[in-house]
Amino acid sequence: MNMSVHPEKISPHLRHLIQAEDGNGPITRQFCASREEDVLMPDERDDPIGDEAHSPLPGLIHRYPDRVLLLPTQDCASHCRFCFRRTRPQKSAIMNDEALKDALAYIRTHAEIREVVLSGGDPLTLPPEKLSRLLTSLDSISHLIFLRIHTRMPITNPKAITKKRLSALTTKNHPLWMVLHVNHSSELTPECLDSCRKMQTMGIPLLAQTVLLRGINDDTDTLATLFRTMAANRIQPYYLHHPDLVPGTSHFRVSLKRGREIYAALRGKLSGFCIPHYVLDLPGGHGKVSIATDAIETLKGENTATIRDRSGRIHEYPGHSS
Repeated sequence: MNMSVHPEKISPHLRHLIQAEDGNGPITRQFCASREEDVLMPDERDDPIGDEAHSPLPGLIHRYPDRVLLLPTQDCASHCRFCFRRTRPQKSAIMNDEALKDALAYIRTHAEIREVVLSGGDPLTLPPEKLSRLLTSLDSISHLIFLRIHTRMPITNPKAITKKRLSALTTKNHPLWMVLHVNHSSELTPECLDSCRKMQTMGIPLLAQTVLLRGINDDTDTLATLFRTMAANRIQPYYLHHPDLVPGTSHFRVSLKRGREIYAALRGKLSGFCIPHYVLDLPGGHGKVSIATDAIETLKGENTATIRDRSGRIHEYPGHSS
């Protein structure tokens, strides 16, 4: 349902899949707006993982010492309803040349940076020529070791993975890794998997990350099917993300207790290489922590915990973070 209060952006490929679901399925629930988005919770925040505190320049996030997140575009082929980017304006979505020049200069002058992660938005929505120039510039920076792109394009618009766009993904000095965002096995259509094979044929390794979402994949069998399907197609499950505190997304969120129960059950069902890391991006910009292990100091009730970050500091979750 398309609502003026909650505008949608859905590709023709996804529209076709949504029609096949007859209005009720995992793709429908991920991409179609709902009145449930009107419900706002006190712990939700516009910057749920604290990007702004680690942004030295527009479009650049330097949260971890050895890597940066570069956001060359805010555009996506489709908007996921659980993502904070669904409400961001799309005017001037592509980073302008001056801002991109400044970001590249920052990367060149910080020799501690070993990896650049292209995200956004979806970097594969960039015009192929612009994407090629950006990767060529990054490929020329000697202190980098590898490059990474996070994308949903093979799922949302697989026809966009054209020969021209594939040729833009060529690097000479630093290997390029591709991370797909996949939340349900129904997203891995023949068209999607065909676009993945084209990238694999070029020698690009494929990883995948998944968001744990209530009503979509919050049970062990659904996730096991997803991760087996990934592995069967040479896509390595990488991260299982606990959902962020994005405004209007409480209907998607799973409790910490339930998430840990689901993840523990996966270990009895799957080979080790089929099991991703279960992580939480701590509010306030404190980074990712494993919540399947000892990062959780105490779990109080269904969804309240004290969590130790990578620096050993303790944070209340949800609660207030500095």
